[in-house]
Amino acid sequence: MNVTYFPDTDTVLIELRDKEVHETVEINENILLDLDKEGKVVCMTIEHTRENAKLPHFSYSRSY
Repeated sequence: MNVTYFPDTDTVLIELRDKEVHETVEINENILLDLDKEGKVVCMTIEHTRENAKLPHFSYSRSY
């Protein structure tokens, strides 16, 4: 899994698997899901992340 934050657009891209995107589904105007041929989520894009979540900063934790 890879999480990338783009501060210039306040967008988060969460990549879950390395598969070809077959379809993009708009959940709402700020959340997009990219699906593979089997309908499994490949990645998720969240636009205007801090604004919509009302977060002053972005952080994540990693566990094994």
